[in-house]
Amino acid sequence: MSIFNDLSIALQRKIGRQRLRKWILGSIPFIFLIILWEMNSYFVWLEPVYIPTSGSVWEAIFTLQEGCEGVAAAVALDNSCLMTTHIFSSIGRVILAAVVGLPLGIAFGVIAGMNRTLSKFLEPIGIFFNSISGIAWIPLAIVWFGIGWQTTLFIMLNTIFWLLFFNTMLGVRGVAKVFEQSVLTMGGSRWDVITQVYIPGAMPSIITGCRMAMGFGWRALIAAEMIGGDSGLGFMIFTSAAEFKIEEVFLGVIIISIIFMATDRYLLVPMERWTIQRWGLVWKPT
Repeated sequence: MSIFNDLSIALQRKIGRQRLRKWILGSIPFIFLIILWEMNSYFVWLEPVYIPTSGSVWEAIFTLQEGCEGVAAAVALDNSCLMTTHIFSSIGRVILAAVVGLPLGIAFGVIAGMNRTLSKFLEPIGIFFNSISGIAWIPLAIVWFGIGWQTTLFIMLNTIFWLLFFNTMLGVRGVAKVFEQSVLTMGGSRWDVITQVYIPGAMPSIITGCRMAMGFGWRALIAAEMIGGDSGLGFMIFTSAAEFKIEEVFLGVIIISIIFMATDRYLLVPMERWTIQRWGLVWKPT
């Protein structure tokens, strides 16, 4: 018993009591789901064709990696050596879409938000395109670009850009004009107004837009890979389902969840927390 107490005290000192409590509470639903999964594997409430056993999902990791030797196997697009290839394919598209879509969404959102008349004119357009799910563009994207990476990239760029553009525009428009006038009165340039007034003032909206854009974009990407892609985790799930390899479908879903949870937890959430603390929306005691 003393060993567990010592371990608990050591963990609390290292990562903090509040953070440890948050981790424990956050892990409870997953532990509950894993227990139910294992119980279903033992009692077979639902047949493996509907919910595979955890052992078969674990074995699917090694099955999908069989034959991954040599350069030719590493780039082959078939289901024998594809798990790593599909993972990096999806992540690569996310990174490329983020590198292109995030700066464009922020830049056009700032430009539109600086002009109150223009922003009111463009607001219905932003609402219109945000109301259209990225998945709805897949049929047209296939007609325009065919089956392949262009289609999946277009779907994700479309989702990221409009969400971030809309949030940035509203954030910039919400900055009081008096701050802009003060900077100009003191001899500042328009660039100073953008970098010292509008972007800092809209930063909470921008970061929130980034988090939403990456979340919705990731989901749209997986759907696009299922229908119009030739590689990626969505494509892997779709082809595995067509071959009734349910354990590989479950594995793909788990990998997708882990990747996005890690991205949101260790990249987007810290950025959002830093932003609201940096610009005075919350007070962090020292």
